[in-house]
Amino acid sequence: MPAHEGNRTYDAVIVGGGHNGLVAAAYLARAGRSVLVLERLDHTGGAAVSTRPFAGVEARLSRYSYLVSLLPQKIVRDLGLDFRVRGRTISSYTPVERDGRPTGLLVGGGEGRTREAFARLTGGEREYASWQRFYAMTTRVAERVFPTLTEPLPTREELRRRVDDEDAWQDLFERPIGAAIEENFTDDLVRGVVLTDALIGTFADAHDASLRQNRCFLYHVIGGGTGAWDVPVGGMGALTDALAAAARAAGAVIATGHEALRIETDGRTAEITYRTADGEGVAAARHVLVNASPQELAALTGDEAPTPTEGAQLKVNMLLKRLPRLRDTSVDPREAFAGTFHIAEGYGQLAAAHAQAASGELPAAPPSEIYCHSLTDPTILGPELVERGYQTLTLFGLHTPARLFARDNDAVRDALLKSTLAQLDVHLAEPLADCLATDADGRPCIEAKTPLDLERDLRLPGGNIFHRDLAWPYAQEDTGRWGVETRHANVLLCGAGAVRGGGVSGVPGHNAAMAVLEPAAPTD
Repeated sequence: MPAHEGNRTYDAVIVGGGHNGLVAAAYLARAGRSVLVLERLDHTGGAAVSTRPFAGVEARLSRYSYLVSLLPQKIVRDLGLDFRVRGRTISSYTPVERDGRPTGLLVGGGEGRTREAFARLTGGEREYASWQRFYAMTTRVAERVFPTLTEPLPTREELRRRVDDEDAWQDLFERPIGAAIEENFTDDLVRGVVLTDALIGTFADAHDASLRQNRCFLYHVIGGGTGAWDVPVGGMGALTDALAAAARAAGAVIATGHEALRIETDGRTAEITYRTADGEGVAAARHVLVNASPQELAALTGDEAPTPTEGAQLKVNMLLKRLPRLRDTSVDPREAFAGTFHIAEGYGQLAAAHAQAASGELPAAPPSEIYCHSLTDPTILGPELVERGYQTLTLFGLHTPARLFARDNDAVRDALLKSTLAQLDVHLAEPLADCLATDADGRPCIEAKTPLDLERDLRLPGGNIFHRDLAWPYAQEDTGRWGVETRHANVLLCGAGAVRGGGVSGVPGHNAAMAVLEPAAPTD
């Protein structure tokens, strides 16, 4: 039976119980609105979930999304969430072989250590000074742009005035990010480390004329006004569990196992037809908020769907008996893997991988990055695993567009995983395979997800983790006041495909709730 009252008109029905839908539900319910959340799966959370992927092993991993940067503390405070993050003392480590010897670049652990690491790698002070200048610039931009994400959309010129730095505006908003990287840095490895933030889930070259890489870079450096990417304590599911609890405590009804099929609206009221294991039902609402992709929204409303933008990432979850030893013995693996461990992500390597993938081939040296959640937050592991020294590894691969998997997803996935781990093994003093834990059935604790797997599991169009290309955080034609509006007056898009969507932010959910509540706000 449906988990809500039949024949009732709600103030808002939210289609999809991912983190953005739950944010919207909590805000609206706390404002006294009646709210129903319809979730297709048997659980809430969408891509922001914690699961135990390995049989008989007490390891609760952030299966899909895994780090937090774009979630405003305003949302955590407003909703009274029992949710915390922990900072990483090491930002990144990038191994490389120079002059026949293993070395690398460690960023973090204090300014002195970082300066020394740059000098040891590059032979002087220039690159580190450029690094400081460049990221001082991005921090100034972050401090000005991030607060606007939970405000009505500024115009382009309003945001430009707010940034108040014409050089920064040109570097980030007007010309390909590759130009700024090449002008500021000379070392290939340093250039690559900077560029990676422009390529997360985004298939583009450093000089792509579309500037999709710039938009990706911008969202990766503005989070929290600092650009820091933090570890969610308890895993990503801790956030969505807290959001679901906040929504329910405020009076929202969350109905799992309810798949929305159609939205019919006249702009003032709407009816949402849904399906459960027991058959079909209808819920009526004054507003409908869709926490799904723009393609799914179009399918529900009968509108023409936008062309999907394919995803371009490999996500791998692993559990290890121990961290592997490194060939670069100057770095403790517990530091190297605590931050972002860059693999095959030199500037030239990234360009070569993009060119190969664009021509329809798997990159010969697949670029990827790894981090170890359990070093910062061991609570995701059972006490026995912690005592035995087990650790998690999360790997995120770049430049693997969905088109490469269309012929044979399983076979290509296996080949890509093998070559990706081979690139990591180049920098290890022992094979990673020797460090992998095994599950209750004796199988190695490793799982990989391609864009096509994400499309199948989560209905992400083309496996795109952002639902579409990221959008500039300012108003453009047809973006509406909050960036969540659709052509139907009472239907809003509160998923990652909204303007200022993407990442685990809750921003589209907040903004859709504000768009509903705003007409009731007092006027002067």
